[in-house]
Amino acid sequence: MIDFSNDLKALIDSPHKQWLDTLAPQLTAFNNNPHGNLKRWQRVIEQLPHIPTENCQLGDTVTVGSPEEVSDSDRARMTGLLQQLQPWRKGPFDLFGVFIDTEWRSDWKWQRVKPHIDDLKGKQVLDVGCGSGYHLWRMLEAGAERVWGIDPGELFLMQFQAIRNMMPARFQSKAHFFPVGIEHMPELKSFDTVFSMGVLYHRRSPLAFLQELKSLIKPGGQLVLETIVVEGDETTVMLPGERYAQMRNVWFLPSAKALSVWLERLGFKDIAIVDHNTTSLEEQRRTDWMTGESLGDFLDAKNPELTVEGYKAPIRAVLTARV
Repeated sequence: MIDFSNDLKALIDSPHKQWLDTLAPQLTAFNNNPHGNLKRWQRVIEQLPHIPTENCQLGDTVTVGSPEEVSDSDRARMTGLLQQLQPWRKGPFDLFGVFIDTEWRSDWKWQRVKPHIDDLKGKQVLDVGCGSGYHLWRMLEAGAERVWGIDPGELFLMQFQAIRNMMPARFQSKAHFFPVGIEHMPELKSFDTVFSMGVLYHRRSPLAFLQELKSLIKPGGQLVLETIVVEGDETTVMLPGERYAQMRNVWFLPSAKALSVWLERLGFKDIAIVDHNTTSLEEQRRTDWMTGESLGDFLDAKNPELTVEGYKAPIRAVLTARV
């Protein structure tokens, strides 16, 4: 059973306390129907050594502790345990000298996004589809008062908890992760900034998803949206076949301009396309911490500008908008 009590207590004193009405029973259901590997992953976390530290840098590599604070044997033990939580997709992290080289260089994405977001100092921030929670720590670095992540992936929750448990208490109390999907959230209208990065193309009903995002943002608040797009004008939308870059769950891929139109139709304001970038093999790749297939396996070996299915290789755009 996962103990969410401190996270739920944090909600009581937050602008989002009405979330408790639906969230508490959802978490009870989550604990009553655990994923097949959840208990094994929990045991991994319980076996990680507890090493109190005040050393923490929430930079491009989220770094907790230093190598000098642990013995070589403890570091080897940590490495073996953390590798049991593979695949690690979002990062990188450095935990007492254990470097987790994740599939994605998520710091590159943050560097593209950061210049275009509102000042997060003192703000309440939500990351929808937060994965391991890497960007939650970067949002705290940017000054957020409290950060909240949602993602239905049980392994991501375990990775987040492993990292948070090692953090100094001053950071542990400000970051929260709930294993729920956005479709199970009420219309809170309480977050200053909502991030959604790498989610939209997985949704069968993208307009409904954008409306759900809008319902979580307070008046005047900001949406930061990052997703795969295609080239084209305001009317260009592609629906791939069964697979796109070997992914089965890719649905609608609009152009950045068409996505802007979608946001406008839903009532968003101040819409801007702030970045347009082709994903490189240096940004997403196979590592010792994600040994399965990655972007290099999904592109045409003879022409890396195309996917193995013949579509144009993934292009990602970042858009910002206001409610």
